[in-house]
Amino acid sequence: MTKLSVNINKIATIRNARGGNTPNLLEVARDCQQFGAQGITVHPRPDQRHIRYDDAFALPEVITTEYNIEGNPTEDFVEMVLKIKPTQVTLVPDSVDVLTSNAGWDTVGNEAFLTDVIGKLHEAGIRTSIFIETELSNIENAQKIGTDRIELYTEDYARSYAQDKEAAIQPFLDAAILANDIGLGINAGHDLNLKNLSYFATTIPGLLEVSIGHALISDALYYGLQSTIQLYLKQLDVNKS
Repeated sequence: MTKLSVNINKIATIRNARGGNTPNLLEVARDCQQFGAQGITVHPRPDQRHIRYDDAFALPEVITTEYNIEGNPTEDFVEMVLKIKPTQVTLVPDSVDVLTSNAGWDTVGNEAFLTDVIGKLHEAGIRTSIFIETELSNIENAQKIGTDRIELYTEDYARSYAQDKEAAIQPFLDAAILANDIGLGINAGHDLNLKNLSYFATTIPGLLEVSIGHALISDALYYGLQSTIQLYLKQLDVNKS
C-alpha cells in the first residue's frame, strides 16, 4: 500500500492568521496519525509564513510514523534538518517568493550541489528525496547524485486529468518505469486529490508515498479530518488491492 503523508502547512497558515496556537499544530499532527496517516510532512519556508522552524523542531515529540521535511536546501535549512534528523528530507528548488512549489530540479545543472547536500544528509542517516518533473534525463541523473527517492511533481497530471487522464499520466508512467529500472524509490505530490488520486496510484508502479496537504485539508472542512484521511487511505488501499 502506498503511504499517505499529510502535509500540515495549511494548519499552520490558519494558526498564523490569528496568532496564538489555535489550531494546535502538534495536536493536529498527532490526530492525523491516530486517524491513519502514515506520515507527516512540513515545508518550512524562509519567511516562515506557515510552518515555522520552531514547529519543525517541536514535531518529533508527537510523530510516531514518518517525518518528512521539504524545502530548498539553503544553509539554514540544511543546518536545521541535520539537527532534527527526520525520516526523510525532500529537496525542493523553490525560490524565496514562490507561493507554492512550481518546478522540479535540474539534476544535471545542479549535479555538484545536490550531490554535496545529499551526501551530508546520508552521513546523518536521513533518507533523501528530490522534487522532480518527468524529464527522463533528470531522472537518470538523479541516480548519479545519490538520492534515495524522487518525488514526482504532479501538477501537470492534475491539471490535465479531467480532459484526458491517459495522456495526462503517460509522462509520469514513463518516468516511474525508468525510476524503477534504475533503483530509485518513487514519491509523488502536488494537487493530488480525491478525484485524481485513485487513477494515479493504480497506474504508477512502485509508488511508495504521496504527500497531500491543500486538497486534504480543504476536504476536511466538509468531511472532517478523520473521515477525510480515511477517504484518502481508501483510494490508496483499493488501488493496490
